[in-house]
Amino acid sequence: MIHWLAEYFRGDLSWLNLFSYQTFRAIGAALTALILSLFLGPAFIRKLQMKQIGQQVRKLGPESHYSKQGTPTMGGGLIIFAVLLSCLLWANLSINYVWVCMYVLFGFGLIGWLDDYRKLVLKNSAGLSATWKYFLQSLFGISAVLYLFYFGDVSLKTQMVIPFVKDLDWSLGWLVIPLGYFVMVGSSNAVNLTDGLDGLAIMPVVLVAAALGVIAYLSGHAVFSEYLYIPFIKNSGEVSIFCAAIVGSGLGFLWFNTYPAEMFMGDVGALSLGAALGIVAIITRQELVFFIMCGVFVMETVSVILQVGSYKLRKKRIFKMAPIHHHFELKGWPEAKVVVRFWILALIMVLVGLATLKIR
Repeated sequence: MIHWLAEYFRGDLSWLNLFSYQTFRAIGAALTALILSLFLGPAFIRKLQMKQIGQQVRKLGPESHYSKQGTPTMGGGLIIFAVLLSCLLWANLSINYVWVCMYVLFGFGLIGWLDDYRKLVLKNSAGLSATWKYFLQSLFGISAVLYLFYFGDVSLKTQMVIPFVKDLDWSLGWLVIPLGYFVMVGSSNAVNLTDGLDGLAIMPVVLVAAALGVIAYLSGHAVFSEYLYIPFIKNSGEVSIFCAAIVGSGLGFLWFNTYPAEMFMGDVGALSLGAALGIVAIITRQELVFFIMCGVFVMETVSVILQVGSYKLRKKRIFKMAPIHHHFELKGWPEAKVVVRFWILALIMVLVGLATLKIR
């Protein structure tokens, strides 16, 4: 909206040219989302408390988590609201990539909201059934990828970017559709698995979103993309505004989610943010780099797969508890130490992912 108004009036007011720059609008989106989250956070927490929408702690979990019982949950709704409003204000809404990203964020957020609502409001411990959850994830995920395949840049139909290699473009064709589906749904559920400690999931999300925002900006710039040997995807730079809004809203949410948490994001936040990161990786054709940057989320997911597989095959557990952050808790690490060390790992993996853009 601001971009449109600036375009309309800049003939009379030359200083409005400032709003044509994606970098400036990305900063504006990040600050807007941050301020919205900080300003609305206390009221959001009070509303959740009034509705008695609080965390249900499993008795099988670490004893230190029993004190979290009743902590307001579904705070991810605040993140989604801040991101969407910031994008509507600062992004160029004539670019279809922005709408695809908002569609995925809202769609997967709706799935998470249904799951949280059944568990926390209707007191159905099972929440949304696995069948319905994966059906809805498939519905939103495949529809988004299909739209990009038929209406996105031509590179979205052909190129698979391989890290460390500059002259190899693997043509995917229609295989980009199942790949996109698995990237989006996989990242959505991986973030959900990671969201088990105060502030653990949101900071890696912020770091990955910031890195993807940089990649989106570079991919949309003909000179930078040619220099770095990454696909030039016209208008993808506008996605950096969406990523910046995630960064701002995520930091605002962390203000209330840091230890000891006043609010949890719930499935509504975790599923939507994971899918949102996935769709940006698909748009920029950086699925493999995204996999590297999401090292913490991958580690959490693999720990669950290994734990379940080992118990079914050998009747033995590999970890004291899965996901792996609980394993370190049961080994005696304080919760805050686990969280900060995982943040450090997330930062390292994001930096490694960004480094692959130059090492070709």
